[in-house]
Amino acid sequence: MIQNRFKAPVTAFITPSCRFLLKIGITANWLTFIGALGSSVSAIYFFSSGNFFLGTILVSLFALSDLFDGTMARLSERGTTNWGALIDSTLDRLTDAAIYAGIIAYAISEDDRNLALLALLALITGALIPYIRAKAESLGIACSVGIAERAERLIIILTATGLYGLGINFALVAGLLLINILGIITIAQRLLVVARS
Repeated sequence: MIQNRFKAPVTAFITPSCRFLLKIGITANWLTFIGALGSSVSAIYFFSSGNFFLGTILVSLFALSDLFDGTMARLSERGTTNWGALIDSTLDRLTDAAIYAGIIAYAISEDDRNLALLALLALITGALIPYIRAKAESLGIACSVGIAERAERLIIILTATGLYGLGINFALVAGLLLINILGIITIAQRLLVVARS
């Protein structure tokens, strides 16, 4: 939802920066890899150790690469490729999993079973949402509907971890609850699209 609404103005804003990065030799695939690696390492290391505020800042900064890589791919001489699309999607799943893995590791260290279960459920729903779309599209069914796509879920969880890092203790549980509710609704929406087709 958010991604579709703001795609055109954001693309126009970042295009000069994307052209500059391409000019100095940075490719879209390299930027995708660096962003995913930085986000994943930051999430697992800082979240698992309870340093949620710094972890959120670093994950957010590295996640910004996701804004640039698609535009860079379209601007490059090679254009978008199947390999680039596969790498981007795969590394998105890795980054998402790392965020929840860091929270789960922290919850285990704090002996907080409920927090661990909420993060585990968010990890599962976050994997199912893109899987359903990919499977539906492999069957020839367009299935990009949903109240909470990746951008929305990422904004919610990083807001929650950031606020938790600032001492707002209910923020992390509240954020995970919201992600799980929206995730289940999104899964149901996508399954209904396939069922109706």
